[in-house]
Amino acid sequence: MPHVPEIHLHTGDDITTLWEHTHHPDPPFWAYPWAGGQALARHLLDHPHHVTGHHVLDLATGSGLVAIAAALAGATTVTANDIDPHAATATRLNAHANHVTLTVDLRDLLDTEPHHDVVLAGDVFYDQTMADRVLPYLRRAHTSGALVLAGDPHRHHRPRTGFTTIARHDVPVHPALEGSHHRATAVLRAT
Repeated sequence: MPHVPEIHLHTGDDITTLWEHTHHPDPPFWAYPWAGGQALARHLLDHPHHVTGHHVLDLATGSGLVAIAAALAGATTVTANDIDPHAATATRLNAHANHVTLTVDLRDLLDTEPHHDVVLAGDVFYDQTMADRVLPYLRRAHTSGALVLAGDPHRHHRPRTGFTTIARHDVPVHPALEGSHHRATAVLRAT
């Protein structure tokens, strides 16, 4: 993975074939490194002070990329959360490939009270339904004192207020997923 070469991920090649094979109604988000996750993972590896010594939650972890970056950057504990069992399997395989320990949590945490020091969300604003569920959780986490970071390639449903851009990346992406070979992607911090 060119943008985060320190991390090895098992990825899919053909999204359509993989999606058909899973017999799942949602695309296999867990099989590809999405732009927001790549930018956030790169940011954590370049700026480990955000997570070093902290208890970290990676929300909607997908492949586990951001959670793995947090672990490599020195987080005390990392919880990789996703409600898709395929994502849990991918995260465990990818964590093993990178020799890091993660706790994988399959519960829907979005209606719970946040309790981690740092909450990470890579590429979660891809549709209105997801954004409407994730944003209140991220805001509650920020209000409770957590550092909240999100990676976003300028998706239509990204937050327009309450976040500040702290980094920008030109991220290589799978053209079948994004319609191009690169996406300008921001790392956002809740304010």
